[in-house]
Amino acid sequence: MSVDEWILSLHVLSAFAYVAGLVLFWVLVVAVRRTDLPATTTHMGPVVKVGNAAIGIGATGTIVFGIWLALSYGGYDIWDGWIIAAIVLWLIAAETGRRAGAEYLAGMKKAEELQAAGQTGPSPDLGALNRTQRGLLMHALSSLVALLILIDMIWKPGA
Repeated sequence: MSVDEWILSLHVLSAFAYVAGLVLFWVLVVAVRRTDLPATTTHMGPVVKVGNAAIGIGATGTIVFGIWLALSYGGYDIWDGWIIAAIVLWLIAAETGRRAGAEYLAGMKKAEELQAAGQTGPSPDLGALNRTQRGLLMHALSSLVALLILIDMIWKPGA
């Protein structure tokens, strides 16, 4: 295999990691919406770390290896419209994902505060934070943008 083929393989593997992280966070979104208990919320923390790692590795790998390919692979240029579109969409996905994470982090922090205060029963405030509509919207947008990136990568409009 050539270097470019290896880089392409790592680029695709990074995309799989990114999508796996998105799917994992969808599972967590559904799970956390069902609870208003501090312990149940905080028990999701280790899984969140796995999702963050998958998203971080996937996002970094896709952008780094993708730009590398655009610069080194014959027939493509970094200024091709579909590559610029992918980079812009990547930035949008990163920001909407960051905002979704911040929304759900508020619930995790509240759960930790409640546990530190010795409150183990249901909390309406925690339930409201766990059911954040803004977080759900941001995660849905991030997922939609990731799908648009995938479509852009497959069909390469304008290439």
